[in-house]
Amino acid sequence: MGGSASKLPKELLSEYQELTFLTKQEISLAYKRFSELQGNENGPYSIRVSMEKILTLPELKSNPFRKRICHVFSTSEHKDGSLSFEDFLDLLSAFSDSATLEIKSHYAFRIFDFDDDGTLDSRDLEKLVNCLTGETEDTRLTAEEMRQLITNFIQDCVVKFILAVSGPDVSPSLEYLTNVASEM
Repeated sequence: MGGSASKLPKELLSEYQELTFLTKQEISLAYKRFSELQGNENGPYSIRVSMEKILTLPELKSNPFRKRICHVFSTSEHKDGSLSFEDFLDLLSAFSDSATLEIKSHYAFRIFDFDDDGTLDSRDLEKLVNCLTGETEDTRLTAEEMRQLITNFIQDCVVKFILAVSGPDVSPSLEYLTNVASEM
């Protein structure tokens, strides 16, 4: 385990540190964990690990968005959610305390954009709510409850956006846009 084959070369370690929000120690630990997931402690860092194995990590095991997280960070041409070591580092970096709000927001948006169309629409919001509440009969919202929740959410977003852009003296346009949002 202490052999040089089980460690990243120093040049790569430094490069990964420059490209992520992770420390060298965090990168080394990530390499160790990734190698363990591969089932070969001395395995090459370029081999992919299946999504099923990634989902066994305690940090993802209970996350309702675990599969979406794997799909968003995966660069697999097969779209199977498998991760390379660099994908794994990107995931850890985006979720690290050191990552910027811009990075965290970017990936949160991509995770919540279930159909990968670059927008968050009512279908994406419905899937998001179902992930959070569960999809069993006991926890699933009725169609009416879901519609009302999504309408309220969109109206709230419209109000906050208008106030952020225009300030408090926008009541006529605010009323108009709120009515438009409720018709969505």
